[in-house]
This record gives sequence, structure tokens and C-alpha cells, in this order.
Amino acid sequence: MSSHSKEPSQRQLKVGELIRHALADIFSRGEILDEVLARHSLTVPEVRMTPDLKLATAYVITLGGGQASEAVEHLNKHKRFLRGEVAKRVSMKFMPELRFKVDTSFEASARIDELLASPQVARDLKG
Repeated sequence: MSSHSKEPSQRQLKVGELIRHALADIFSRGEILDEVLARHSLTVPEVRMTPDLKLATAYVITLGGGQASEAVEHLNKHKRFLRGEVAKRVSMKFMPELRFKVDTSFEASARIDELLASPQVARDLKG
């Protein structure tokens, strides 16, 4: 991310959402032949596009507490296949490169909820 992190354009958001839907469809149908990925139930909360729409970063979480980093490693091994599958579902002149990362925002928000519920913090918030 750049230091003057400006909001993504409507086009970036729209393309990211189209790609997110396509990936979710591919994952739900189990179209990737990979025994590691077959063990995980994956979801894609967000896909962020670069301003030039040439790179899509898909943030992934595993449902049921699987190893998200292991799943992401395997998704990155299959990114060329996945790019082709996404291209069949999303009509764009130029299909962006795909990159997969572990989505830590869910863990972070769960941790914040946990902290806010702790007696020490609750006591401080009352004051």
C-alpha cells in the first residue's frame, strides 16, 4: 500500500467483487485438484485491485480453523489455473494476475472483541 493510501475507485471495487465471486464459486465447487486444499473450506472476504487493475490480491480465510497459511501457499501454486478459471467467469479485456494472502482482519477483530470483553478493559472503559 502507498503512504497516501487513497480509497479504491468504484471500478476497482466492482472488479474486485466480480473476482471474489468467481473465486468463491471455484472454491465451493472444489475445482482445484489439490489434496491440501481439499481439506480446507475456504472463503474470500475481500479481493483488492491495484489502480491499474493488473493485480488482484485475494484475502482468504479457512472456515473451521484450518491452516490458512498452508492453504494460501497452495492457492499461490495454482494461481495460473485459477486465473484461467476466473477468466471464464468474468469478462475483462485483461485478466489480472492473482495473488493470495491470509486475511488477518477476522482474527484481529476477534482479538479486539476478546480484549473489549476482558474485565480489565471493561473496567477502564467504564471510567
